Amino acid sequence: MTGNEHLLRMREASDAVEDIGWRYLLGELRTTVVVESLARGTEAALAAVTACGPDADRHLRLDLRAERVVLVLQNTESAQVTDVDTALAARVTQALAASGFTTDPEVGTPSARSLQLVEIAVDALDIPAVRPFWKALFAYIDEPERDGPTDALVDPLRQGPAIWFQQMDAPRPQRNRIHFDLCVPHDEARRRIAAGIEAGGRVTYDAEAPAFWVLADPEGNEVCITTWQGRQPD
Repeated sequence: MTGNEHLLRMREASDAVEDIGWRYLLGELRTTVVVESLARGTEAALAAVTACGPDADRHLRLDLRAERVVLVLQNTESAQVTDVDTALAARVTQALAASGFTTDPEVGTPSARSLQLVEIAVDALDIPAVRPFWKALFAYIDEPERDGPTDALVDPLRQGPAIWFQQMDAPRPQRNRIHFDLCVPHDEARRRIAAGIEAGGRVTYDAEAPAFWVLADPEGNEVCITTWQGRQPD
C-alpha cells in the first residue's frame, strides 16, 4: 500500500459511500449497476475503469454480465478499504450517472437479492493442521498480509467464497462443524432474517447482533447473517 493511502475504519468506509449507492462488505466497497444488455454493461464497465484512471488496476474489480455489473473497490495489496477507495467510489458514481447509469446496492428492491458475500466457516480443534487441506483442495491462497497458520483463505480469482476457521475447544460430534456466513449490507440484514424465518428457519443466537445472527433451518443446519456493524468500537 502506498504511503499516501490511509486505511479506513468500518464505519468510516460505510458512511463515506452509503448515500451514493455503495455498501461496505468484508473489507470491500461494492455496488451494482443494472443494465439492459452486455453492450451497455461494457459501457458501464469502461466508464468505471476510466473514472478510476491509473488506480484501476490496484483498486477496481468488476463482474460484467448482460443484466448487471458488480463493481468492487479495495486496495488489493492490503485487502482493505482506504480513503482512495471511497474517493474512487464517488468518482465512479459520478461518471456512471453522466452516462445514464445508477449505482445501487439493491437493498429493499424487487431484485432477487441485494449485494452479498458468502464465507465458509470451518470449526476445528487444530486449525494449522486442517488449513493446508482446504487450501490445497480449493486451490486457494492467503490474503495479502494475512498468511498465518490460522488465517482465512481466499479464491485467487475472487469468485468463490472465502474460507475461515473457527477455533473449537472440545470435540463436537453432535452438530455440524461447517457453516456458511452470509455478509449482507447492514440495512438488509433484518429483511433477510425475516425471510429466513418465514421460510421455516429460526434464530438460534443473537447476543452479538448486529455483528451477526445465527439462524438454523428446520433440521438445525446453521447460517450466520453478518454485517460490518458491531465489530469495531465507535
